[in-house]
Amino acid sequence: MTATLIWLLVAVLAFGMYLSWTAGRLDRLHTRIDAARAALDAQLLRRASVTQEVATSGVLDPAASIVLYEAAHAARQAQEEQREVAESELSAALRAVFAESAQVEAVREVPGGEDAAGELARAARRVPMARRFHNDAVRAARALRRHRTVRWFRLAGHAPFPLAFEMDDEPPRALADRSVT
Repeated sequence: MTATLIWLLVAVLAFGMYLSWTAGRLDRLHTRIDAARAALDAQLLRRASVTQEVATSGVLDPAASIVLYEAAHAARQAQEEQREVAESELSAALRAVFAESAQVEAVREVPGGEDAAGELARAARRVPMARRFHNDAVRAARALRRHRTVRWFRLAGHAPFPLAFEMDDEPPRALADRSVT
């Protein structure tokens, strides 16, 4: 009788430790999502800021400047529920304006243009990486939250279900091909 009670106590203790470990892992994943989202937001803001700088530099033709400035401004001012669309539109505007390598060369030829083009290329290249890190963390948290024990014992608490950030983040080819690291 006492041996059975001891084994039952050991089993309950082991299961409690497993639940505690799983809850801690889920908490760490949620923290990782928050950090990845902050990094993604910083990269998106940097890309929009650099785009606005290039658009107002006077290097581009007026139509291209207006398209880039308005897309970057819309991306910076977008509400959370419209952010993915606004960022995708900024990516499309960057690809449209910098579709030709001649446009990139025009930016590079003006004083300070080499730095601006390099910074824009770096910003455009970092956004897909930051988005990938964020979405990988979301995918891992979702996979853990689907486990029965997490659902049955409500280990996620009141944390919202993590959502991936889906947007068109393909950088302009001409800008990426000649980027400065």
